Amino acid sequence: MSLDFQKGEMILIDKELNWTSFDVVSKLRNSIKKKFNIKKIKVGHAGTLDPLASGLLLICTGKLTKKINDFSDLDKSYIGTFTIGSTTPSYDLETKPNINYPTAHITEDLIIETSKEFIGKIEQKPPAFSAVKKDGIRLYKLARKGIEVNVKKRGVTIYEFQIKAINFPEVDFYVKCSKGTYVRSLAHDFGKKLDSGAHLSRLRRTSIGEFSVEKSVKLMDFIRHM
Repeated sequence: MSLDFQKGEMILIDKELNWTSFDVVSKLRNSIKKKFNIKKIKVGHAGTLDPLASGLLLICTGKLTKKINDFSDLDKSYIGTFTIGSTTPSYDLETKPNINYPTAHITEDLIIETSKEFIGKIEQKPPAFSAVKKDGIRLYKLARKGIEVNVKKRGVTIYEFQIKAINFPEVDFYVKCSKGTYVRSLAHDFGKKLDSGAHLSRLRRTSIGEFSVEKSVKLMDFIRHM
């Protein structure tokens, strides 16, 4: 493998569960420095994936890190699962379900029809457990201390939102969305629209712009062969 990390490389990593995006960047940076005896190398990612999400992470090195914002602005697509009938403080399984809701009124037709209401430009509030900053402090740090913060809604665009399978209370979906979309918030809002509750129980990013997870590699496989 002939790579020039200083000049700049784009690396498509298939991030595994329980790794933070920062973990991936840090591990790769340290591995490059050690193997090639480089004292300093810029490494960054174009779009955070939560620890409980897997899938495509775009990594840029060297001079290519200057284009990270361009890559971060690209549309993204995901597959995943909502669990209907309960919510969690983090909107996913980082925290345990804390409120249960009635579900007897929910039919497959209602789920499919409700999904159509989210297509197009929508407003959503970032989860309390997110990297969004409030007065310079990331929300998840405040949330873990039990501090409630009022966060403004923000506009995002949902280009496609398809229900792929319903095995109640689990609903499998595909979504293609704009930069800044929180799929966890989509799950939470989807539950509200059903006059119930929901949380995100599985998420995998499948593409960023024209970059596909099918072209990606596991981090440790890349490090072994670089």
